[in-house]
Amino acid sequence: MNNNIHFPAEPKHPAPKPVFKDGKPEPFPADSLWLTHDPAIYHDPVSGNYYIYSTDAKGLRSKDLINWERIGKITDKPPKEAFEHVGTNNIWAPDIVKVGDEYRLYCSNSSFGSQKSCIYLAVADNAEGPFIPRGIVVKTDSSCHLNAIDANIIEDNDSEKQYMVYGSFWGGCHILELDKKTGLAREKGFGKCIARRPLWCDGSIEGPYIIYNPNTKYYYLFVSYGSLNSDYNIRVGRSLSVTGPYLDHNGRDMTDLEDYDNTLGYMLACGYSFHEGTGYMAPGHNSVLRDFDGEWYLVHHIREKNFKSLDISTMHVRKLLWSDDGWPLASPEIYSGEKLQPLMPENIAGKYERIRLTPAVPQGMQTSTTMELRSDGTVSLGISIKAHWEMIDEYTITISYAKTVETYKVIAAWDYQLWKPTLAITGKDNTGICLWGKKY
Repeated sequence: MNNNIHFPAEPKHPAPKPVFKDGKPEPFPADSLWLTHDPAIYHDPVSGNYYIYSTDAKGLRSKDLINWERIGKITDKPPKEAFEHVGTNNIWAPDIVKVGDEYRLYCSNSSFGSQKSCIYLAVADNAEGPFIPRGIVVKTDSSCHLNAIDANIIEDNDSEKQYMVYGSFWGGCHILELDKKTGLAREKGFGKCIARRPLWCDGSIEGPYIIYNPNTKYYYLFVSYGSLNSDYNIRVGRSLSVTGPYLDHNGRDMTDLEDYDNTLGYMLACGYSFHEGTGYMAPGHNSVLRDFDGEWYLVHHIREKNFKSLDISTMHVRKLLWSDDGWPLASPEIYSGEKLQPLMPENIAGKYERIRLTPAVPQGMQTSTTMELRSDGTVSLGISIKAHWEMIDEYTITISYAKTVETYKVIAAWDYQLWKPTLAITGKDNTGICLWGKKY
């Protein structure tokens, strides 16, 4: 690697450092600090700490989004009325918002495969709790067309009205207006459906998360398609209104039921594997942070491609960048402190592994192929493809062939598979397919 590039320092514990055997990396060991399901990210303006809130009411705390420590359970159990409705004390997928001096935690109470569920509100005077239940926001049962799980809170940038987006394999994802004074529902019913899937794929959509980007003036809806055990993948739609409609990169409404080839939604992440090191499957149930300094991060759980640990969810934090036409781009590597920096063509030229994140039926793992960006501007991209690359600004490149133009952001990162610095590339082509890569 060129020594004039500022690479992130080697991450310290509890980063999942691989073990090398006979010169090759073994799968990451199960590290309890990384076993996190349904992570919701929050940066507390009072303490300055970053927090993760996850299923089973577990909490994590960090100063840098890299090194984390457990803070224990943040709330004890659902309110009595929730238990009487659901029949369990399960706490799933909490999400947090601060209103005035009050911290509001929205929790799901449910059981696997059941529509007898509810979302309830618990409150505290600090980010670490304990959070005390206040009341139920919405509840469902088998007579309903949806399932009350996976809450996320979003505020309208103009009116300052507050909404909760939530939803399920049953009936899609809905948005419901909240009473900002109480934190409970302001309207009766279940709200408006803003994303769903056709019946041929059992309606598998969940984990909605909405965030506003003041630079593009769009609200972005992130959802998880598929099964969290196998083919989870993250799709995105955007809208000029918080209540939708949310459209994908092809202008298709995220509620369109005529998605016969699984191409609806801009696919930000799916299962992937580079040549060496741990492969990953089923990234999903994400949250997004726009930090105080304007930097963006994607947080999600994912599963190692290791049959001994298919039931174990690992948390990944990734740098989130933006394409020039206003779509999110996720780093192919776990966050280690990287920032965009000026690069020269001689820094970027070299050999890469490249992954094309193509929607498929079913959504399998995408594996890497080799690519070389030569100093003369030509690209080795398979035997028969004649391609060309060029820099269009100090950290953006394009690769062109036939009618395809791929545009990438290049960022100095830490290679978690091989445990060394690398140049990572993340981008999309002119049809809206995302691409990842790293230099070797």
